[in-house]
Amino acid sequence: MSASLLRRGLELLEPPGRAKAPPGLQRGRAGPRAAGAARRRKRAPEPGRNKATVKGRVVKSAIEEYRKKKPVNHLRENLQYMLKGRLVADKVVTEQVLAQNRGRKSKDQPPEKTEKKKPEGTVFTEEDFRKFEREYFGIP
Repeated sequence: MSASLLRRGLELLEPPGRAKAPPGLQRGRAGPRAAGAARRRKRAPEPGRNKATVKGRVVKSAIEEYRKKKPVNHLRENLQYMLKGRLVADKVVTEQVLAQNRGRKSKDQPPEKTEKKKPEGTVFTEEDFRKFEREYFGIP
């Protein structure tokens, strides 16, 4: 994070009654070249400091980490949320949504419902069949 962003963030957190410091007391750049000089200036390595140490590191509790990462069961809240609104969509709308989500391949299409044909009644009566038998086969 740059110093200017940090300064802006701190200005946002200042109480509204407090004004900025007068320009003479402000810390900052001495001139336009000071910013580049600050970037180019490299800090000399300190001989007594080892960066591989754990100085300043906070020891985390294993129990706290376990509780933080433990899965939480949201079933009860989800059920209450789902049961709260009992709006049921029209059957036409649900069919449209299902049709849009369904794939276009033939294996994804539901089987077409075939209408059952009613057995048609015969136009001939039983007497007509007997008459036909007598005429055709010669059976009295």
